[in-house]
Amino acid sequence: MTHGQADRGAGAVGAMTGHQNTINGPITFDGVGVHSGKPVSMTLYPADPGTGIIFNRTDLGEPVDIPADVTGVFATDLCTVIGDAAGHHVKTIEHLMAALLAMRVDNVLIEVNDAEIPVMDGSSETFVDAISQIGLLPQAQRRRCLRVLKEVRVEIGPCWATLSPHDGVRYEVEIDFEEEAIGRQSYVLDLMPETFARDISRARTFGFMKDVERYWAAGFALGSSLENSVVIGEDNEIVNPEGLRYENEFVRHKLLDAVGDLALAGAPIIGCFQSYRGGHKVNAMALAALLADPAAYEWTDAPVAERARPAASGAAGLAAAAYSADKS
Repeated sequence: MTHGQADRGAGAVGAMTGHQNTINGPITFDGVGVHSGKPVSMTLYPADPGTGIIFNRTDLGEPVDIPADVTGVFATDLCTVIGDAAGHHVKTIEHLMAALLAMRVDNVLIEVNDAEIPVMDGSSETFVDAISQIGLLPQAQRRRCLRVLKEVRVEIGPCWATLSPHDGVRYEVEIDFEEEAIGRQSYVLDLMPETFARDISRARTFGFMKDVERYWAAGFALGSSLENSVVIGEDNEIVNPEGLRYENEFVRHKLLDAVGDLALAGAPIIGCFQSYRGGHKVNAMALAALLADPAAYEWTDAPVAERARPAASGAAGLAAAAYSADKS
């Protein structure tokens, strides 16, 4: 569950300006780690301009800061894990990172009392709703964007991903599963707060009943349940009694993961990300390949919207006022 003081008006205007934003007050989430199965509490705090996204482990004696940066990625098995040189880490950050990027939160300190953040319902919806309710606090410093100047491509067997020039922030994701319940699906998203909140944020993580024992033996999915995952049964049926939230929820969740993984650039990426049979590993590889080639990108200030509009309440209001700019 979440709690925090709502002040919806401040956030909407700040998201329009091309300047950085932080959240308008603290937000706490209590849940379990989907892989650890342990109870975990996490609180997001406002942060100064230029701070970026910082995870702070509070359970290690002395608090340890772990910046959300692609250079800190050291594991991508079934989730994205970032850490520091001393081996301190935090895992399953992708759903929260996707919400922060999509809702234009540039600076925030995230205190968490375990090595894994709470999975909530397996999507980004809870995070998006909480950010919308608390609102954004506009800051004086301009927002940076990472503009793709030439295509980069990475491959792992049949899986591949590219980042290429595009006048906008676009994701084109395709998946291809043998299982009939999923099959081949594709989805294209021009990322804006409203499109993410409406079309992507509710898509949940998913898995197969046949893989459960293997995952458990490897220390994964110990907290997975029908409350936080879409489960495909042995007979290729959706086990969750409520069914799917979207007809193509599986590919939408893969796209959600890609948004969260590419958020480790530390800024919105002006360009087109494409992937086929992708996942956390190939997402991280694509971003690392882009940043490894100085000729492939440039840093630029975010565009400034023409004119502010009146703020509305809730996710739709915050999103409408913003400027437009599963697993492997």
